[in-house]
Amino acid sequence: MTELREGGDVPTVAGLLLAAGGGRRLGGRPKALLTHRGRPLVEHAVRVLRAGGCARVHVVLGAAAQEVRARAALPGCVLVDNPEWEQGMGTSLRAGLDSLAGTGARAALVTLVDQPGIGAEAVARVLAAYRAGDSLVSAVYEGVRGHPVLFGDAHWAGIAATATGDQGARAYLRQYAGELTAVECGDVAAAYDIDTEADLAHLE
Repeated sequence: MTELREGGDVPTVAGLLLAAGGGRRLGGRPKALLTHRGRPLVEHAVRVLRAGGCARVHVVLGAAAQEVRARAALPGCVLVDNPEWEQGMGTSLRAGLDSLAGTGARAALVTLVDQPGIGAEAVARVLAAYRAGDSLVSAVYEGVRGHPVLFGDAHWAGIAATATGDQGARAYLRQYAGELTAVECGDVAAAYDIDTEADLAHLE
């Protein structure tokens, strides 16, 4: 099911936030609902995408999706349910790309809910590298590929066909490494994940 909350016109590049994780190594606490700066982490991630230049944002929900809807303020977002979220991030990426089909968006800029160290500056840099529907862009951190990533719509079918488990688009990006535009973001962002109890120290 896809739900639109106060949506507006469709821009060329849509933000796609993957926020379905169940936080298995965090005692089963859904990552979208972790508290950061007094509010659910998913709200922070949406603000980052918008501040970086994504006027339209699709959010893929999975674990505790109804609770996320109830507790998080996500006006203007398209909320996408991924009933297969337990099978890994690849299913959320496929669901998110499917939700963009037919919207007029020519590219998806993808971020993860559990990376609060990646802010609007990194999003803006990756967004600025968009050229056309065949664009393929990735943030890199001292040369190591990370998020955000931007996929022009010419790549969506290929990515969806290869996105399995927790690999997401990794295999596809390796295959098309020669077409990838790398954007260094290590000076403006930190690409850590909130995966374990120790990682919670990164939250504010």
